[in-house]
Amino acid sequence: MGSAALGTLFHKWRDGTFRELLADWKWIFTYTKQYKWAVACYILLGILSSSFGLVSAVASKYTIDIITGYETSKLSVVIVIMVGSALVGILLRCLTSRVSTKISLHVNNDIQASIFDKVLDADWLSLSKYPSGDVLNRFNSDVNTVASNAISWLPNIVIGVYTFLATFCVILYYNVVMALIALASAPFLILSSRYFLRKMRKHNERMKEMGSRLMAYEAEAFSNMDTIKSFGLMGRYSKGLRDLQKTWKQFSLDYNLFTIQTDAALSLLSSLVQFTAFGYCLYLLWTHQIAYGTMTLFLTQNAKLSSTFSSLIGLVPAFLNSAVSAHRIRELVQLAKEPHDPDSSQLDPLADKGYQVKMTDLTFQYEPDAPVITDAAFLAQPGEIVALVGPSGEGKTTLIRLMLGLVRPSSGRVFLRAENGLEIEMNAETRRQFSYVPQGNTVMAGTIADNLRMVKEDATDEELMEVLNLACAWDFVSRLPEGLNSSVGERGRGLSEGQAQRIAIARAILRDAPVLLLDEATSALDAATERQVLRNIIRSRPNKTCIVTTHRPSVLTLCQRMYRVTERQVRELSQEEAARLAMDF
Repeated sequence: MGSAALGTLFHKWRDGTFRELLADWKWIFTYTKQYKWAVACYILLGILSSSFGLVSAVASKYTIDIITGYETSKLSVVIVIMVGSALVGILLRCLTSRVSTKISLHVNNDIQASIFDKVLDADWLSLSKYPSGDVLNRFNSDVNTVASNAISWLPNIVIGVYTFLATFCVILYYNVVMALIALASAPFLILSSRYFLRKMRKHNERMKEMGSRLMAYEAEAFSNMDTIKSFGLMGRYSKGLRDLQKTWKQFSLDYNLFTIQTDAALSLLSSLVQFTAFGYCLYLLWTHQIAYGTMTLFLTQNAKLSSTFSSLIGLVPAFLNSAVSAHRIRELVQLAKEPHDPDSSQLDPLADKGYQVKMTDLTFQYEPDAPVITDAAFLAQPGEIVALVGPSGEGKTTLIRLMLGLVRPSSGRVFLRAENGLEIEMNAETRRQFSYVPQGNTVMAGTIADNLRMVKEDATDEELMEVLNLACAWDFVSRLPEGLNSSVGERGRGLSEGQAQRIAIARAILRDAPVLLLDEATSALDAATERQVLRNIIRSRPNKTCIVTTHRPSVLTLCQRMYRVTERQVRELSQEEAARLAMDF
């Protein structure tokens, strides 16, 4: 496997893609350079461990020569040196392993934290092109691959090269021919790598892509368990998983067969060198040119020289694997960032008066030449409830995303306008002026209090009870065994849809932002509760700008303004049209 990877490196050198590998590793080293002293300590410990190993081997030679020659005068000293060197070598290897593990964990955490922050700040549209399972696979598996090799790879090369040269010099000191025989495995390993060139290429990418597909499939299944069960799709999804597993298994077995063939060929070459060395040692021993101790030293160090060179070659797959993983991570890290406009802070002192939410001449498209919204105009003012109505899939949620600055117009404007005339285009910073309740269940695992305090960590229990009352949720929360401290499961498990929606609305009210966005957020409530919640919000927060997407007539009769979204158009309805539409629902 190592020689095949080496062949891949040669190929990349020829076709010009080796530069990409270096770029990936340059990126990895940006995380490891802060641990340069620890890396230096790692290298020093490795070199010392290797050196004491050689001292122990030479001491073993003299011990055997002394015993076979029946000269015991220096035996105790040599044994002390041999045993002491071996023990020190073991201690140093243990320290090296400990240092390596600690640094790898630090690097793993650093990379994960950095990537997590950058993914959270990535452009929504760019990030949405990656399935969640793929992102998770990169975030966990690829980061672990990089972290495990980021610290050890370069030091292991330095230590391996030192060990190889030091071992070669020891053998060379005693016998030149034996040193050349021991070195003979190196060119065999290098030349054999060219045969395995095409087999290694693209394997890592294929396996990692398959891993991402598996994780994405599993994540989708687990997050949609209710749908799968309700439609009786368990068998279909189970079969789908097994089909993916079958493909994964075939990829793995193909590569396993390739590595077995490679290792067998390399083992044959290594054995040939070992037998040659053994035969030459027997000849030297037969002709009395060496003693038994020297023969033992030759054979053990010849094997060590061969294994060290194989280990160095074996570092090449680690180099390639880490580069592939780093490249996949960098794809996430290099996603476009959300725009942050520092001028948005000028809105903060004006929040009490509320803001207008405006769109003018707005056109938006997710894909080129496929507009979703065309030439839209929209206005919502403080103290108003403004409705967005229309068939599903016509662009209502897209308008909400535009208001939140998650996506940006292809042309035209979407902005906040303060009472003093200040206008700020929507961006990541204006999002703090919004409280948002999306479609679906957005309650997270934890207590009800935890879910509410997500948006205001220092909120008192009295504040929590107040917003729960406004959201018509305190009645059922107060009856729970532990009230505010009652636990709920992931995605609000343990609550009904209506209860979960009211908790989410209470959380949005607690945030107390000037603009409240409700995207079908009251769909699970009965009409009376829905009307009461909206009345409570407007009465308690009169300067809020409330924007709702809905199909419910009970909401429409409360709205001061109504926009219909259909066929890529956003049109404000007249009072007569709005009244007629409310009756038609």
